[in-house]
Amino acid sequence: MAQPDRNNLQIYDNVAADWWTGNVKWVRTLRNMVPGRLRWFDTHIDWAGKDVLDLGCAGGFMAEALAERGGRITGIDPAAQAIEAARIHAKAMARDIRYDVGVGEKLPYPDYSFDAVVCVDVLEHVEDLETVLAEVARVLRPGGMFLFDTINRNPLAKFVTITIAEDVIGLLPKGTHDPEMFIKPAELRDMLLRTGFEVGAQSGLGPRGLNRQLDFIFGPLPSKAIIYMGVAILPAGLAT
Repeated sequence: MAQPDRNNLQIYDNVAADWWTGNVKWVRTLRNMVPGRLRWFDTHIDWAGKDVLDLGCAGGFMAEALAERGGRITGIDPAAQAIEAARIHAKAMARDIRYDVGVGEKLPYPDYSFDAVVCVDVLEHVEDLETVLAEVARVLRPGGMFLFDTINRNPLAKFVTITIAEDVIGLLPKGTHDPEMFIKPAELRDMLLRTGFEVGAQSGLGPRGLNRQLDFIFGPLPSKAIIYMGVAILPAGLAT
């Protein structure tokens, strides 16, 4: 169970008006993570022409990047004000992206709706992880791909993401994460296998340098000790 002063999801609505302005450092950090994630995800899937769900899309950074790659994108998130910011920005950029308010435990889509589901910076926040994975499997088509990242559960990950990132340098607002909700790779692998997925490659993700604003630039890393990315495939004939 999440600690009462942790896993504060209100932070995403709190900054909705500034989601795309670049005025909030931690929101810029979230945006800066997208190219690093896609540098690895792009090696596993061709997005063009695919129906893709961005699960936990917040204000739309990943959704817009995937739309630029030619995907037909749907984004969903419980943060209604962040979703509205995503809609406004997509319209201003003439991008045809559908955005919905909702949660991963109860996706409002028919079975077999998507070729891929992307879920980044989300799994360590959800109330019922196994239900979310079951819903991902349900809405995927046979042969569909699940691409994700999340935070490992160990003392180093807790120190870096809570003590350093939240408490010392303010890279994230205090209370963003509950370290008890972090997920060990082996645990997630077992859950995916039980849900019917074939588990594919994994990679670490982390800072690779600084940009001109002295914000971190992110990319794949060999170590999965803190943040790790992964892919899983729902085999043809085994869709739920």
